[in-house]
Amino acid sequence: MLKHRKKSKAKNRRPSASWNARTTQSNSIVNQIFWVIRRLSPSWQACIPLACLIVLGWSYVAVAQTPAPAGPTTAELKVALDTLWVAIAAFLVIFMNAGFCMLETGLCRQKNAVNVLAKNLIVFALATVAFWAIGFGFMFGDGNDFIGLNGFFLQGADNSPATGDAYKGVFSALSWTGVPLSAKFLFQLAFAGTAATIVSGAVAERVKFVDFLIFSLLLVGISYALTGHWIWGGGWLADRGFWDFAGSTVVHSVGGWAALMGAALLGPRLGKYQDGQTVAIPGHNMSIATLGCLILWLGWFGFNPGSVMAADPDAITHIALTTNMAGAVGGIAATITAWLYLGKPDLSMVINGILAGLVAVTAPCAYITIGSSFFIGLIAGVLVVFAVTLFDRIKIDDPVGAISVHLVCGVWGTLAVGLFAVGPGVYPWYAEGLGPARGLFAGGGIGQLITQFLGVISVGGMTVLLSTVFWLALKATLGIRVSREEEIEGLDIGEHGMEAYSGFLKEAEASGFTEPSSPKGMSQPGDLPTSL
Repeated sequence: MLKHRKKSKAKNRRPSASWNARTTQSNSIVNQIFWVIRRLSPSWQACIPLACLIVLGWSYVAVAQTPAPAGPTTAELKVALDTLWVAIAAFLVIFMNAGFCMLETGLCRQKNAVNVLAKNLIVFALATVAFWAIGFGFMFGDGNDFIGLNGFFLQGADNSPATGDAYKGVFSALSWTGVPLSAKFLFQLAFAGTAATIVSGAVAERVKFVDFLIFSLLLVGISYALTGHWIWGGGWLADRGFWDFAGSTVVHSVGGWAALMGAALLGPRLGKYQDGQTVAIPGHNMSIATLGCLILWLGWFGFNPGSVMAADPDAITHIALTTNMAGAVGGIAATITAWLYLGKPDLSMVINGILAGLVAVTAPCAYITIGSSFFIGLIAGVLVVFAVTLFDRIKIDDPVGAISVHLVCGVWGTLAVGLFAVGPGVYPWYAEGLGPARGLFAGGGIGQLITQFLGVISVGGMTVLLSTVFWLALKATLGIRVSREEEIEGLDIGEHGMEAYSGFLKEAEASGFTEPSSPKGMSQPGDLPTSL
């Protein structure tokens, strides 16, 4: 045991001896270096730190000269920035669906709130599928002057974001914007969903839910896409020099024409017109209607400035200012007009006046001065008040005023291009071939105004034709109107089996007016009650 312990101690001593030897050798080398330095003259000793700095500097330069990974080019950064702006604008337009939900629900009766909300919610989902499957191809796919014939399901050649002559694909109509195809589709989808949503308010409180869903699919997939191809898809109206920057005709008038035919074929709500008089059926919640208006106003800053489809600061801010001015003046004009004409500053007219100004400026917003947008909004605000009362006189029942706002003021805004356009060369984004000729009030004659009128008539005629066919086919097969009992009880119960305000005080069941003898479009027979 003792012998073993002695061996262990010997082993432990061996590494220590080796370490001491190496340490001694290192110290010896250091001492030799210092001995050599001390033998140098003071001048050479002073050069040693300088030599060390030079060596370190050469080493840094050698590392710095190693090629660094290449960063994005200016062109790539522009594509990224443009795409970000287009995406944000699309999100704002999609959020307008919340505005339509609030606006239409507030202007309709409590017993139909769930139905109106459900229609506005599902319509964008349906528009997404229909536009992806066939609508985008019909509207923007390469084809002929009448309709696109390529790009269904977003299939086909495409090298976006290449533009102009560098673009090689089946969506040549959108080759002017340098963003990816997915960004182009997303932005245009937001517009297509808006057109279908416009119809919802005009046919509210008496249309069958399933018929509205089918009609929305047909409108977005066929009718909207067809007329849109004529203007934005490089079709025959575009060849004739028709201009609609952000959709007074392409979106709003198309939705308005479709809504007009739906409201006419459905007939008025029970009790709306009696003994030659119009009976007011007020909305149940003006608070959420006002909120809806404000959401739509915000969304319009994606609708109009977003249509630049590029992060052009001059164009975006100018269009935002013309858009806001027209909406503001439209609301003021409608307030004053309603006050003088109807005796009271009706809140629903204030709301519709703001929307009327926004709709009207949508077509010319990039081509006009801010002063011109003032007059466009002013006329729109006056027009919408008289349009609402006119449709009541001819017994077209529109619970939310959608036809007056989107159709009447959409037509006015389209014609305003031919009146107020300043002409190419005034603004950097508005060069020759990128906008309309000078308008009548800018000294350009009536040429552009005639072209705009041709577009209004052509798009209106085709939309009326196709919408009438769709509505009549649905009426003949499924019946487009709910039964009398369902309309009286409310579509929330009859169509959805639920209430929006379960447990809250219900609106009065009787209002003292009698029903018309035979409302048009009624799908089921039954005895009419004497009151609601």
